[in-house]
Amino acid sequence: MRKNPVTAVLGIALVAFGVYLILTAGPGAGLIPALIGGGLAYLALRPGRVAVIVFGHILIVVGCTLVTLGFYLLPHSDPTWRHVFTRPLFWGLVTIFGGICANYHGFCKCVRAR
Repeated sequence: MRKNPVTAVLGIALVAFGVYLILTAGPGAGLIPALIGGGLAYLALRPGRVAVIVFGHILIVVGCTLVTLGFYLLPHSDPTWRHVFTRPLFWGLVTIFGGICANYHGFCKCVRAR
């Protein structure tokens, strides 16, 4: 088993934040962070770099879809903090950058050495 506490803590934090958003703002708001957090928690236990690279590519595709949906919903949003953090545009950008980070980390020396 791979010991990666940062990935596990980040995954658990995202799942908790996603559950909080589901309870306060509805199921559509917290589903994406909860799923990404679950994937990160799974990757913390999974050895090897192939899963990290595949996860990164999936995140980029999902992020592009969320950004497109976010641009479509932008005229219907209010400029409040709640709408910023619960809309697909924000989570799409976070997901794209997370996917890029996962892809770079998949080719990092610390992962290739295992």
